[in-house]
Amino acid sequence: MTSILRVSTLFAVITICLSACASQPLTRSEIEAQRAEIRTMANQTLNQLYQSYPEARSRVRKSAGYAVFSNFGLKILFGGGSHGEGVAVSNATQKATFMKMFELSPGLGFGAQKFRAVFLFDSRDAFDKFVTSGWEFGGNTEAALQTTTQGAGGRLGVSVSPGVTMYQISEAGAIVGISIAGAKYYKNDDLN
Repeated sequence: MTSILRVSTLFAVITICLSACASQPLTRSEIEAQRAEIRTMANQTLNQLYQSYPEARSRVRKSAGYAVFSNFGLKILFGGGSHGEGVAVSNATQKATFMKMFELSPGLGFGAQKFRAVFLFDSRDAFDKFVTSGWEFGGNTEAALQTTTQGAGGRLGVSVSPGVTMYQISEAGAIVGISIAGAKYYKNDDLN
């Protein structure tokens, strides 16, 4: 069974890498169109969050910065992964940094899921580190998430590291269970 898990995980990694390598350089108009699409997604996601949890609006406003991602995940048999894109915005400068993400998710399952994630950064240092260095969540993150939920019933997000809160939202706008083990967030060199 372990060899099947390894093969499934390897297949997911190869698929993600091939899709990333297959792209041609973008034209100026394609870059602007993708940026506009990501900004629209981010605004829609924040509006969904505010409708469900109005208290989140002040938390976003008071944060040093925030990042919003749209993710699509696929799991087949013993492994899978998700990929997505988003934007990180500094509240001090309003500068937007476009980013990508991918996640490997070993384990039994089958299906596809679209979800969105919002990160709030309490300090400029945490925001800058996320944007400039990227971010990786290892295998222990999921266990830590289960014990650091903030607010009544987890409605106010989950602390994923010191000074960083995450909301994970389904396409319908509901907060969903958070699982980011094996995830990597990094700058999108094509759009910045």
